Amino acid sequence: MIQRFAYPVPVLSMVTNEVLNFLYETHGHRILQWNDLLLNPAALEDYAHAIFNKGAPLRNCFGFIDGTIRPICRPGENQRFVFNGHKRLHSLKFQSVAIPNGLIANMYGPVEGKKHDSGMLTDSGLMAELEGRAYSTDGQAMCLYGDPAYPLRVHLQAPYRGAQLTEQMKFFNKSMSATRVSVEWLFGDIVNYFKFVDFKRNLKIRLSSVGKMYLVCALLHNSHTCLYGNLTSEFFGVAPPTLQQYFG
Repeated sequence: MIQRFAYPVPVLSMVTNEVLNFLYETHGHRILQWNDLLLNPAALEDYAHAIFNKGAPLRNCFGFIDGTIRPICRPGENQRFVFNGHKRLHSLKFQSVAIPNGLIANMYGPVEGKKHDSGMLTDSGLMAELEGRAYSTDGQAMCLYGDPAYPLRVHLQAPYRGAQLTEQMKFFNKSMSATRVSVEWLFGDIVNYFKFVDFKRNLKIRLSSVGKMYLVCALLHNSHTCLYGNLTSEFFGVAPPTLQQYFG
């Protein structure tokens, strides 16, 4: 970037932070809050139909919820708050809702790396949004599907747990898992498009806006999907909105 723009590193850093702040403050609500463009009753029905057509047993599942762990550089203070014991690394966590058109419809975070997914769900207030808004055009409750870390609710489903499962239960878990993998594709897309969010040596929480950076990258990922689509939208056969619609 120094060769391209003929500016020293401090200037490039200030410009980058200014753009980062502008995108977050101006358009961050499109991914941090319930988005009526993406999550209206008619759209939820279309998503659920696409997921069901891919072999999912649930007829009212419109998307998938999951937490992602983003490694960061070990901080000098309060290390235990950001240490994730399961992955054995220092990290920040985010909660994402992925929908069949290839977009991340909602994201919550960052939170400390030690936070459990169920605790993050409670803090996000997403369940209250689902209970108030996640319904089809005829009033049927629509749900998200998550991993076993999430509680079972009318608007939130999870796999069957336990060692003694019937063949039908195993089939349900396997079928839903095959469609839920689309969440991991979206997380992978963000890291592939924005390599620096995967370079933990430079992700120092007291020196840079690490959490804000990942959220803006997710927003830009949605923008890229609006223009070109992605593997998830092709898999489910649901086209994303245009860029003008998304930012309209």
